[in-house]
Amino acid sequence: MKYVLMFVETEQFAQELAAKTAAEREQAYQRVYAWFDEHAGKISGGRKLQAPHTATTVRLDGPAPVTTDGPFMEGKEVVSGFTEVDVTDLDEALQMVRTWPGCPVVEIRPVES
Repeated sequence: MKYVLMFVETEQFAQELAAKTAAEREQAYQRVYAWFDEHAGKISGGRKLQAPHTATTVRLDGPAPVTTDGPFMEGKEVVSGFTEVDVTDLDEALQMVRTWPGCPVVEIRPVES
């Protein structure tokens, strides 16, 4: 079964990452790369997203579409990336996510077939 893992950064996580030295940040990135290598056989896609201020939002809930720059609302948590995994079931996805070394929140959502 396919799931998308959405990696969600919090303000606190972003601040703590920014406060690290370059060497400490590199160590954190290496743990993330190692996680991806460890689970490479189950990962079928995904990407790191650019910062929320690069987003364009189109609201379709009014009489005419409204396009704005940036995220649809200010948030303390933002999706910073995603990956698609092909696993047996939600339990296996949960087992993978419990070892995720990056941002502190991961949303797991099944992909419709």
